[in-house]
Amino acid sequence: MPRGSSPKRERQYEHIKESAERRGEPAKKAEEIAARTVNKERARAGESKTASKESLDDMSSSRRGGLHSHSGAQGPTYDQLYAEAKRRNVHGRSGMNKAQLGRALGDT
Repeated sequence: MPRGSSPKRERQYEHIKESAERRGEPAKKAEEIAARTVNKERARAGESKTASKESLDDMSSSRRGGLHSHSGAQGPTYDQLYAEAKRRNVHGRSGMNKAQLGRALGDT
């Protein structure tokens, strides 16, 4: 963690690092993911001296994580299903709704 980090950011770093390790990331990669995420959040909150334009303009990491989560009650989003259908080259995907995409993908 950078010098001068708050206890909140230190807890956030540890939480993200542990979560990445549980997902199977190597320790070094987990540390990098945690540090980059925390530094980006610090920049967005105005807690750092410098911040890249991308850090300030991009959506927050918590929002991005929520959008990528498949654990919600409704399952994956239409955009997630469409991306998977595109990856699998499902014919006719552009005319399908969420339910149709789910069926075409085997209700992933």
